[in-house]
Amino acid sequence: MSFFKFLILLTFFYSGVAMAIEEPKFTIETKNEVYEIRSYESILVAETRVSADFDDAGNKAFRILADFIFGNNKSKTKIDMTAPVSQQSEKIAMTAPVMMNKENTEYLVQFTMPEKLSKETLPLPNDERVIIREIPARRIAVYSYSGSWSEKRFNEKLEIFRTALRKDGLTSLRDPIFARFNSPFQLWFLRRNEIWIEVEK
Repeated sequence: MSFFKFLILLTFFYSGVAMAIEEPKFTIETKNEVYEIRSYESILVAETRVSADFDDAGNKAFRILADFIFGNNKSKTKIDMTAPVSQQSEKIAMTAPVMMNKENTEYLVQFTMPEKLSKETLPLPNDERVIIREIPARRIAVYSYSGSWSEKRFNEKLEIFRTALRKDGLTSLRDPIFARFNSPFQLWFLRRNEIWIEVEK
């Protein structure tokens, strides 16, 4: 994908207006002053893994996934973008556990596919780095905040979030997910950011 086309995608599809068109369906179970518990229905995602640090992973993966929804697929079909763009750290598969650092960390980045599409009707990607996967229904604790997308701010908010979950006796099932709902051109203090942690039902 050319840099010019990437900027068009970033401005049009990844704008606050466009991304607000569709989000995964959920119901709110409970809510307190720190977080809320949501029940999400199953969703279909296009995902890719990239080796990068926290602050660069989203942009690196976005180019790959945006290329897919812009039409780089078997049927050359353009796919509507939805919100949010999610990012989660993962360990690279090895024969033994390793300490995480910038050299052996991958990030899994996902675009949620529009609800009208199914595995049977979603165009197949041309790029083998793009994987189509169905995620089953989940119960997710959600912490919302505005501002910078930096790793430092994320970790500060994550600590507040985890402290509240431990206090309430909730068990995390997987690593936290960073969910972004706005364009990078959005004023930092108007951004909607969320941290998702799947918890036991």
